Amino acid sequence: MLAAAASVKPSAASALAATSKPAFKPLHLPPLPAAGTRLLSLSVSARPLYRQESILLAAAARNDRAAPPAATADSARPVDVAAPAAPEETARRAKIGLYFATWWALNVIFNIYNKKVLNAFPYPWLTSALALAAGSAIMLVSWATRIAEVPDVDLDFWKALTPVSTNTAFRGFDDVFCSFILMKRCALFSRELFEQVAIAHTIGHVAATVSMAKVAVSFTHIIKSGEPAFTVLVSRFFLGEHFPAPVYFSLLPIIGGCALAAVTELNFNMIGFMGAMISNLAFVFRNIFSKKGMNGKSVSGMNYYACLSMLSLVILLPFAIAMEGPKVWAAGWQTAVAEIGPNFVWWVAAQSVFYHLYNQVSYMSLDEISPLTFSIGNTMKRISVIVASIIIFQTPVQPINALGAAIAIFGTFMYSQAK
Repeated sequence: MLAAAASVKPSAASALAATSKPAFKPLHLPPLPAAGTRLLSLSVSARPLYRQESILLAAAARNDRAAPPAATADSARPVDVAAPAAPEETARRAKIGLYFATWWALNVIFNIYNKKVLNAFPYPWLTSALALAAGSAIMLVSWATRIAEVPDVDLDFWKALTPVSTNTAFRGFDDVFCSFILMKRCALFSRELFEQVAIAHTIGHVAATVSMAKVAVSFTHIIKSGEPAFTVLVSRFFLGEHFPAPVYFSLLPIIGGCALAAVTELNFNMIGFMGAMISNLAFVFRNIFSKKGMNGKSVSGMNYYACLSMLSLVILLPFAIAMEGPKVWAAGWQTAVAEIGPNFVWWVAAQSVFYHLYNQVSYMSLDEISPLTFSIGNTMKRISVIVASIIIFQTPVQPINALGAAIAIFGTFMYSQAK
């Protein structure tokens, strides 16, 4: 302590104070104290400290332990001590983390049971309808029992979700699946078809289910990781939006990775591939026009998705009956139960319930996080689904195929950062 004090050159005022003021009158000291206590003032403050001598001695002892400059009494800035997060912010972060973990877990469970059901009961139209029906029933019961808040919506809200006309919706829906799912030549669908959120959601849901009925779950999600490319292309050419150069560059690994994974897929199927591609396109339009239709409307994410599921079910049922029909379903159901046993019924129930739950949680998370955070979470969700499905179903994967998947997912992550 004395050596450190000796290295500090006292000011002229301090020296004068030492000769003219007695050391035993601290209350009458000038800005710097007398020689007897000068070392203490240098360690504590350059301003007058109206404290007792014992307090000064204790402070000097503490400062001997190399207190940082920010901790001195005369610091020009606040002490750099990390303040604990507010309880509200801590609770919010914990809530978001819980949403993400639940979202990923429910999505993995849904994909596993959905694939099991489709392997034993290859009727994706009915499987899709059952998932929407389960979600609709869950929400109706929740509203009736006041477990969930009943949405305060008006006629304009339903108009934003409902097709402009029945003929346009049915014709457009049939054109899409004739052209790509049934591999027949039909008229191209128009942009007006996808301006209705429920139509786009229905197409995206059924197309993804058709894809998983034809190819491995991992391959479907590898192709669906290319959704950002569709988002940029649709926004650019249909809506006239412009993006910075890094966004366009991030599309290169997405497109290249998906292409590499497709050409090296051992069990490639064109219908399965096109189903995943159509699902990407449909969900992009759903997201775009969801924002467009919801401007000025205050509906929670959970209730919004519930209303969307109900309308999608109404739209889907006539097509499910036309494409497959009750007779086909009855025969397929008997075969599946005979082969699998009673567990098949639980598989169907699980895939239907978990489909609604994981989508509901994802929509609820949108109320709490930014689109960027949601996009990153969606990328991580696909990774978890791909890895889990490969392990559970023991899907054979070539190294070049895994490389393509990794490139596509990396491009998706870069897109979320660039945007």
